[in-house]
Amino acid sequence: MARYSPEHKEETRRRMIETAGRRFKSDGIDGSGIATLVADAGLTNGAFYGHFSSKDDLVASVVAQQLADQVSVVNSLPAGLASVEQYLREYLSPEHRDDLAGGCPSAALLDEIGRCDVTVREAYNEGASAMIAAIARHLDDGDSQRTHERAIGLFTLLVGSIQTARAVTDPELSDRILEAAYANAVTLATAR
Repeated sequence: MARYSPEHKEETRRRMIETAGRRFKSDGIDGSGIATLVADAGLTNGAFYGHFSSKDDLVASVVAQQLADQVSVVNSLPAGLASVEQYLREYLSPEHRDDLAGGCPSAALLDEIGRCDVTVREAYNEGASAMIAAIARHLDDGDSQRTHERAIGLFTLLVGSIQTARAVTDPELSDRILEAAYANAVTLATAR
């Protein structure tokens, strides 16, 4: 007889992915050791290995889940420019800029993901492709190639803008980066 139900095991795994996602985004992948990650989830090191084969396995799971959650948000938006503009305003807000742990996984982790093993990069590739497809559904203008290119441009503009706004030390410049990014993102989203 199993000690824990399958539901308990899945809940524990989900909690580990959720808490690790917040920790990775706030402290970085390399700055987050397994002992800290399991403590955040209220687990032991032994419990960790019951759910993940390695830290890279956990990172890949976190990346996949974080991007899937973001895709769900974009897919749930009502069709139309008003919802796209609202999403852009929220994404490019000072609140999102200042919330590393709760914010976009791409903006917080992209530099580290590029140095991770292929499993993590493949999880990111799949998630980024899904995010681009979700954005493209809102930008569809009947020309699938142009729509896809605009979606890629919008995705990369958003991520790079948050990263830049977080990196500068001048609060006024940071705010101006967000405002300029919003204006350019709306231009890109509405281009025909």
